[in-house]
Amino acid sequence: MTTRTQPDLLYSEEEEALRAAVRDLLTDHCDAPGVIARTESDQLHDPELWKVLGDGMGLAGLLVPESLGGQGATHREAAVVLEELGRAVAPVPYLTSAVVATEALLACETDEAAELLSALASGRTIGALAVTLAAGPGAPFTSVRHEEGALHGELTGIADAAAADVLLVPAEDGGLYAVDADADGVTVTPQVSLDLTRPVATVTLVGAPARRLTPDAAPAVRRALRAGAGLLASEQFGLAEWCLTETVRHLKERKQFNRPVGGFQAIKHRLAQLWLEVVNTRAAARNAADALATASTDADVAVAVAQAYAAPVAVHAAEEAVQLHGGIGMTWEHPAHLYLKRAKADSIAYGTAGGHREALAELVDLRAP
Repeated sequence: MTTRTQPDLLYSEEEEALRAAVRDLLTDHCDAPGVIARTESDQLHDPELWKVLGDGMGLAGLLVPESLGGQGATHREAAVVLEELGRAVAPVPYLTSAVVATEALLACETDEAAELLSALASGRTIGALAVTLAAGPGAPFTSVRHEEGALHGELTGIADAAAADVLLVPAEDGGLYAVDADADGVTVTPQVSLDLTRPVATVTLVGAPARRLTPDAAPAVRRALRAGAGLLASEQFGLAEWCLTETVRHLKERKQFNRPVGGFQAIKHRLAQLWLEVVNTRAAARNAADALATASTDADVAVAVAQAYAAPVAVHAAEEAVQLHGGIGMTWEHPAHLYLKRAKADSIAYGTAGGHREALAELVDLRAP
């Protein structure tokens, strides 16, 4: 672990090139009408988009070492990808598979884990950590019973479980196990989800065959949840930035009393406040990504700060987008509701803002009286 003297929050030329490539791809393959239509269908995830992202561009393996078939990149590059996926509310399991499940496997020093990492890096296999989406780093998590090589139990609120090919399941014996999602004894039941672009499900295991990845699941789960929380802030920043940009564009075009609505002073004040919040979110999210990328001793603090700040800003930006678009912002045809639902769901993912503030207080020794 290293201590950073001065974190680098600027984007490199390579990161900007990556952003441009991902944005172009999403422009062609992930338009708002298509995402809305998918939320009304039986297939909430977009397998074709995932194939292009994961297999075609190799983005599923950004955090996987080159020796295992990945890109050997860092959390900074993954953060750039998540910014763009947040801007498009893309219905793909990138955060859950390419970040959270991958980070859990990176903490497991077994041949089975290495094989799964290679599979996830190819994009042809999707992984999901079977820990409720609401669990924050360091929070207790539910385990299932392990008997004679099989798992028994039920886990709820598992994000993107319906799209997963393999589930990473913590057991009461302390180990972390890999379970094939299509194996006998495994049932994945969709739950009612506010955000249909990242659905959750209940996973029921009745004698499901399992392969042990590590005898100590706790460090792997904590590492995975910390990376999930830290990089979720980049997704929230991308979402908030889209909401601000589109709202400003709409208010420049929309006229009332023969003048643009955006010219009214009260609207200007609201937009200025939102702009300040969004740029501060970018700084917090970049700081978290850089801390994770450099394995800094300040990473826990950076992640807690990023989530404590980014979650409410994303919700505020989405709410302003709905309100300031007027009547059209309340319609199903306009994508504003997708962003509000994603922002609301993200605000309780990998720990709430309040939970991260409490964690931050502990980390910097500022406990409440």
